[in-house]
Amino acid sequence: MNKFDDKFTESLRDKNLITENQHTEITAYRNLGIFSLNAELKLFLYLSVLLFTSGIGILIYENIDTIGHIAILSILLIVIVVCFYYCFKNAKGFQKSETGFEHPVLEYLVLAANILTCIFIGYLQFQYKPFGEHYGLATLIPTIVSFFCAYYFDNKSVLTIAITGLAAYIGLSVTPQDIFNDSNNLYASQNLSYSAVMLGVLLILWTIYSRRISLKTHFSLIFLTFALHIISIASISNLTSYDTLNWMLFAIVLVSSTFYFYKASYENKAMSLYVFMIVYGYIGGNIILFRIFENVDFSDIWELFVFLLPAYFICSIVLFIKLIKKFNKEIKA
Repeated sequence: MNKFDDKFTESLRDKNLITENQHTEITAYRNLGIFSLNAELKLFLYLSVLLFTSGIGILIYENIDTIGHIAILSILLIVIVVCFYYCFKNAKGFQKSETGFEHPVLEYLVLAANILTCIFIGYLQFQYKPFGEHYGLATLIPTIVSFFCAYYFDNKSVLTIAITGLAAYIGLSVTPQDIFNDSNNLYASQNLSYSAVMLGVLLILWTIYSRRISLKTHFSLIFLTFALHIISIASISNLTSYDTLNWMLFAIVLVSSTFYFYKASYENKAMSLYVFMIVYGYIGGNIILFRIFENVDFSDIWELFVFLLPAYFICSIVLFIKLIKKFNKEIKA
């Protein structure tokens, strides 16, 4: 990497983009061997939040009979209030553009407060059922709190919790009803798939709207990533359906989704979107081809297919690598 950096710096000097003095200063700075621990420290902070919240869950599970439900809920509530108090006290307030805390520790304090809020409401519903049999509310309320905190404190980690909670709420609102109304599990699965596709489309529409009003546009990649996975997985899972109309419908959805995320990956210069778009498109494309030719008799040329199969996968890998290199080159141009 150092040789590459030195050659790149020399090319800038040769093209007269930097002076000889600037080249000397850059080389001297790199020779100091200074490196940043910012990413490592944030990783440890993230792990500490996960370990802290996991430890609280284990503590509740192992001592639930000795501590008491009221005491546990009270302790959780006090910790949540203290965390949110410090977060709101040090926050800069809501802003449409990207912002953050002056101290990075407070970002993880927001994350801890939201996770503990989910634990608190879930435990409260499980033990005392304040929402009755409406378990979806126990998922929806933490989801709303997470969305509010994600936008108010500009926290991407909390946003992922919010989107996950929204997906869980839609799943809870659809699946139980289908189980009681119809014993056919495939029908319930289809309804859940339709809801998943609708959720993915909703996330895409929200991303487009947010860009138009310039509302937290740096959240776009998170929304699009969730939308890509949700729509693609729902579509691929239904390509093996026995209902011809159903799998053809989801084939159209997958093709449309692949085309949209192909354009979105270039617009956002997002390698992750591009890679997963190719993977899902490749898997879905192979399943669609199989479904198209499933009734064709290939017994006479079966040996030819077996012979060509390794070459097919090798060509697929080579093409995948070339596409990634091409994309990486184009977004850096």
